[in-house]
Amino acid sequence: MKIIGLEEHFVTRGVVDAWCALEPEWQDLSLTPSTRGDSARRLADFGDERLAAMAKAGLDVQVLSLSTPGVQNLIPADAVALQTATNDTLAEAIRARPDRFQGLATLATPRPAAAAAELERAVTELGLNGAMLFGRTRDRNMDEPEFWPIYEAAAALKAPLHLHPQSPPAAVRGAYYSGYGPRVDAALATHGIGWHYDSGVQVLRLILSGVFDRFPDLQVIVGHWGEMVLFYLDRIDSLNELAELRRPVSDYFRTNIFLAPSGILSRRYLRWATEVAGVDRILFSTDYPFVAPPPGGARAFLAEAGLSDADRLKIASGNWDRLCASIRR
Repeated sequence: MKIIGLEEHFVTRGVVDAWCALEPEWQDLSLTPSTRGDSARRLADFGDERLAAMAKAGLDVQVLSLSTPGVQNLIPADAVALQTATNDTLAEAIRARPDRFQGLATLATPRPAAAAAELERAVTELGLNGAMLFGRTRDRNMDEPEFWPIYEAAAALKAPLHLHPQSPPAAVRGAYYSGYGPRVDAALATHGIGWHYDSGVQVLRLILSGVFDRFPDLQVIVGHWGEMVLFYLDRIDSLNELAELRRPVSDYFRTNIFLAPSGILSRRYLRWATEVAGVDRILFSTDYPFVAPPPGGARAFLAEAGLSDADRLKIASGNWDRLCASIRR
């Protein structure tokens, strides 16, 4: 059983330098774990340590992507320069180990036209399998019309976009995630729950904006079992008529959105995702290096999940292979 992980991260020195040079207002809370300690070292490595971690977890292939918040908080000129450099670095790492690595492109969303053009280059020239996006570009949500050229390009290429969490805006952190001390505040605003509410809202904004009605071929990957939204779709469907959508919100989760665990190896969440969206909409991911599965965790999770052999293979790699096969190179 080949297992492919869809949310496996890296950083480059150039991106780290650009993050550190940002005004504090635009520095993401992930800056510290991405630039210090063991996680920073692992993010920068494409060699033995990463391969050893994959073997330990039972993962055969990593689909590499730049860690949060990508280049989306940078000034436009820096973002454009770094998207090219980062994607070239990623393509080089994949060429060195094509049996172990695939990739999702970095996009300079501060300049949407340049991002759309880079997505086409990344897919058709570099061989990448889509792109990683984050829910906001500084203070602008990614459903705003200025960003729709990116979705148009992705739909035309049939290249999936992975929508990844980023830290909630400072005002939201102050209102909802503060008061317990710096460490607890930061954890509550990120991996505790803040990341997932923030990203879930961005998924809903994409649907409610009509992006999928305008680009029905667009496919978006959402980690952490749907970023909270999956568990409230019966309630959320009350927005359908108000938003004048062509279909119920829940329907887009069965036609335009793929789900992945992002290292949350929960059989309960898997059963719920399968029931709500269907096994054909589920991918696999470990969220390297921020989540450390137990030895053999990826393989054991799928083997012990109560799935048929056919469904197990779909989640392990078959659904991703099918999605990549449809990309227009």
